[in-house]
Amino acid sequence: MHGLVHFLLFCTITASSSLGYVIPYSHNRELASRQTADSKLVFAHFIVGITGNRASAADYDDDMKRAKAIGFDAFALNIGNDKPEVQLGFAYDSAAANGMKAFISFDCSFFKPGDEAAIGALIAQFASKPAQLKVAGGKTFVSSFIGDGLNVNAIRAASGGDIFFVPNFHPGQSDFTPLDGAFNFQGWPSNGLNKAPSGGKLVTVDDGDKQFQSLLAGKSYMAPVSPWFSTHFGGEVPFSKNWVFPSELLIYQRWLEILALKPNFAEIVTWNDYGESHYIGPLASKHTDDGASKWANDMPHNGWSDLSKPFIAAYKAGESTPDKFIDEEKIVYWYRITPKGIDCDSTDTTFGPGNNATGDFFNGRPNGFDTLSDNVFVVSLLKAPGTVTVNSGGTLYTFDAPAGASAFSAPFKVGAQAFALNRDGKEVMAATSLKSIQDTCPCGIYNFNAYVGTVPEGPRDTLQPGDALANLKTGLKVACDAVPSLPATPPPTAAPTATSTVTAAPTLPPI
Repeated sequence: MHGLVHFLLFCTITASSSLGYVIPYSHNRELASRQTADSKLVFAHFIVGITGNRASAADYDDDMKRAKAIGFDAFALNIGNDKPEVQLGFAYDSAAANGMKAFISFDCSFFKPGDEAAIGALIAQFASKPAQLKVAGGKTFVSSFIGDGLNVNAIRAASGGDIFFVPNFHPGQSDFTPLDGAFNFQGWPSNGLNKAPSGGKLVTVDDGDKQFQSLLAGKSYMAPVSPWFSTHFGGEVPFSKNWVFPSELLIYQRWLEILALKPNFAEIVTWNDYGESHYIGPLASKHTDDGASKWANDMPHNGWSDLSKPFIAAYKAGESTPDKFIDEEKIVYWYRITPKGIDCDSTDTTFGPGNNATGDFFNGRPNGFDTLSDNVFVVSLLKAPGTVTVNSGGTLYTFDAPAGASAFSAPFKVGAQAFALNRDGKEVMAATSLKSIQDTCPCGIYNFNAYVGTVPEGPRDTLQPGDALANLKTGLKVACDAVPSLPATPPPTAAPTATSTVTAAPTLPPI
């Protein structure tokens, strides 16, 4: 079971609600030459708890190669206390073989105060691995998910060496004095209580940045970047939880904030947490199924990796925009596959009892659903201006896109979704999504995950037969085959019945 399923135990932040181009930077230099406390390094949060079916380092190679090609420097290996040494060994060895780095991120839904000796022992066991990320003159980089209450000095002593400790401790709940830095995991707008904004209470991600940086007083800050959040576990699992955060154009907007903020480190949340729908890595990545296949099946997110690539290069170069790092023109689009008002109550898996010890379980539509809009979201990455068109179920939207990165959204309609780029009256590229927006309940459930696609289309990405689909049927009230089911060819598009011009959003207010 992956650690971020236990995001339900998150200790929340309290904050005010007032709230060919060759990249001309050192990404192609040896990583070791820029590993200082002030380096701009980018990490991907990777859940080891769902990769227990991997049999060798080779099973990690594809993830490592993909991440390196995007610009990531290291994987933050999220582990529980379920004897993770074998998989950690595979991951570290694969990272070394593929020019990547790695570090342990202790999931303190499992590790508790009193476990400092065990934490230190694991740090010591892997600190000498060739792929271990070292910063600030050779200190072993270590992080966590939550962990307030841990004795930092005891961890340092138990590790037997110099560590650079950047945990996910929380303002008001931990002393930041013994830390080398801190990681803010809360990458989504919230109400300050780990749920969607409500009752006029809004804590932006930017609010969290400011609060952490104020407390760190010049120490290293690791800022979060996340594309989405939706989870929908019912009584079929012991970790029942059912809520969303408003995400929409979040990843585009957040990368713009990162370019302005220039934090020491940035961490994508996440590479492979299918259970909370914020994965940017491939569905095909080898893993076991904790039940998330119900909403992850046929819902690739690789386009968010494509979107992130020029932003990562810009962040490392200290630039304020990703524009000159766009080496391949692309349109990235995403949307939910059903309107938020669809009624699935009679067949949804969350109706009935569930474990609500944490207050994270809700019947029916996920908590926070009303903060979402029924929109299609588009980011264009262009070398020259053009006109982007979206045919959403027969409604045609046009968008005058400048060179560089820009974004827009428009109300979606049920039916096929088609996208194109035109210049001087000629179509440059176009594609119709393999996934239509539907007015029926997929597998009988409320699915608030996002479908992400690109123009030109990327390689087909699906969950693999066997382990990754093992629990799709568990808890379902309707028949639904545990197999990938995207069509081989796109559905027919509707002739436009209405046309609307929408406006670009090259910059947006804080999220």
